[in-house]
Amino acid sequence: VSLALARERRDAARKQVAAGTDPSAAKKVEKRESRDRASNTFQAISDEWVATHGARLVEGSRARLKQLLKRDILPAIGREPIATLTPPQILEVARKVQARGALDTAHQVIGLCGQVCRYAVATGRAVSDPTRDLRGALPPAQTVHRAAPTDPKVLGEVLRKIEACERMSFPVKQALRLAPLLLVRPGELRQMRWAEVNLEIEEWRFRVTKTSIDHIVPLPKQAVAILREMHLLTARGTYVFPNLRDYFKPMNENTLCLAMRTAGITRDVATVHGFRAVARTQLDEVLGYRPDLIEHQLAHAVRDPNGRAYNRTRFLDERKIMLQGWADYLDRVRTGADVVELGQRRREAGATEANA
Repeated sequence: VSLALARERRDAARKQVAAGTDPSAAKKVEKRESRDRASNTFQAISDEWVATHGARLVEGSRARLKQLLKRDILPAIGREPIATLTPPQILEVARKVQARGALDTAHQVIGLCGQVCRYAVATGRAVSDPTRDLRGALPPAQTVHRAAPTDPKVLGEVLRKIEACERMSFPVKQALRLAPLLLVRPGELRQMRWAEVNLEIEEWRFRVTKTSIDHIVPLPKQAVAILREMHLLTARGTYVFPNLRDYFKPMNENTLCLAMRTAGITRDVATVHGFRAVARTQLDEVLGYRPDLIEHQLAHAVRDPNGRAYNRTRFLDERKIMLQGWADYLDRVRTGADVVELGQRRREAGATEANA
């Protein structure tokens, strides 16, 4: 410290004393405020929020959330004190994302910022959530429905392309062959564990993360045959369909979607998740199964006076028959056989009776 600077600081301290302020106490307050500003930045609060709430998310959702923060939000407002953030600052971040054609992600940016800001309000680090004034600031996101081919000819062509494709690895092809059979979500299929599968009684039991319920999937004969082939290859590991780069992790979340494109099936024709919608429609309208059986098998939260725990095993025998019937129907569709089934014939018979 130079002599001139020391004299300048001395004079400033004397002015504080003359004004009735203790220079030492003022310096401590300044240091504390500086420390508080550093610990109350958006990045610091978001790190705390992720540590508190992120543990309840599935691995894929948690990874996407962290990526959104790291790529789009923190570089722009991470160092800003969260208490001083304004709606225009957050909107500017969202509009940069929108400008690259990612409108859905832009809405996610505002939503995530809002969750962090509300956490700051709840913990006394901010007084309001600036995102509450951003309603309508972005164009509404358009809902894109996953393609689900219910036309037997189109569905049959999709299944034939999967069978005929030789440009994907054996485990990936087996997973893709299994996807239309079991009515499960793609993430559940990717993370299927051998400890959950019983090939002797032909069942797969696991916990559905999305709805937090235990679920039972009866395995039709076609699915058992696929799994027995996989058992020879991956039974020593944890996952039925392990990651090709890391055997101790499940198959990557994009693998099945890329495999569909590899097989020549475009996104506007069919998707892996769309097979659930195909089954929901065809099991009801074509095969004539009861809607409540289908909803149980889709692991939806079906209302029941006996509770969800009872739903877990309810109608299990009927669901086994239904899934075997569904697998047989898919075989007929794939081979181009007659697919006019019970449900349609029932409606045709009813129409004939009504006309008579």
